[in-house]
Amino acid sequence: MTAPAPFPKDGPEVLVIGAGPAGLTAATYLGRFLRRVLVADAGQPRACWIPVSHNMPGFPAGITGAAILSRMREQAEEYGAVVEPGAVEALTAVEGGFLARLNGRVIPVRAVLLATGVVDHHPNLPGVEDAVRRSLVRICPICDGYEATGKAVAVIGDSDMGVREAAFIRTYTDRVTLIHIDAAEALTERAALDRLGIALVETPIEAVHLEDDRVTAFSFGGKRTAFDLVYSALGTSANASLAEGVEALTGDDGRLVVDSHQLTTVPGLYAAGDVVRGLNQIAVATAEAAVAATAIHNALREADGLTV
Repeated sequence: MTAPAPFPKDGPEVLVIGAGPAGLTAATYLGRFLRRVLVADAGQPRACWIPVSHNMPGFPAGITGAAILSRMREQAEEYGAVVEPGAVEALTAVEGGFLARLNGRVIPVRAVLLATGVVDHHPNLPGVEDAVRRSLVRICPICDGYEATGKAVAVIGDSDMGVREAAFIRTYTDRVTLIHIDAAEALTERAALDRLGIALVETPIEAVHLEDDRVTAFSFGGKRTAFDLVYSALGTSANASLAEGVEALTGDDGRLVVDSHQLTTVPGLYAAGDVVRGLNQIAVATAEAAVAATAIHNALREADGLTV
């Protein structure tokens, strides 16, 4: 990074890193606050994996993830937000703001909103990405557990997180199986499986196969069990490296710690969406983004002497 530079009057005031639901919502709010906002779009936000969402408010017939993102981007651009393809390579805190390196240039901004999300730990199965797009393999029982009602459902896990997700799915069906793919000692909540009537298959991931419209698991005894759909309970990793580079505090799960205004422990650095501790939900991400964008606008107003 270069030395601190003045903030040009015609350059962006706020940099939003991430073009998923949180980032695009924040861009819309900031644009409507008459702020100059640049959105860095690294591509493939988590929402693009959604085949059809039935719990997105306002769309009772469902809407695809791609359509959600397209509508949100169109709305942000309607109010002047600039969406630029590319990943922010580095972020440095300077007096009065930040310097961000994007597409080979250094951009000075007064505030930054991180909406960088998380990376899912998909099971190591051939064709798993296509299976997610077809809803054969799913990653969010809160989003679409309802669609599992009455079906034969498997949960792939490598720890007690799998037990907890299987228990959540038990709300919708009594045909739930946990496929535990790690060492036996990694599973300590076996009694809960028995109590909830959840079957257990302990088998290596190599014995799980994706078929055209089913998932089949083979146990050590050679028993073949087929399922209508599978949930992955292998966890996620937060995309928080940029924040960690400016020494923002993260929790034990690697997600960013923020206050009630979505401000991290670094002045001027805000965060919203899955990269923040909480539910991985579009509704939550957009709400956090609205809070963050409003806080950013008010902080800049205060810095400019435009508050009472």
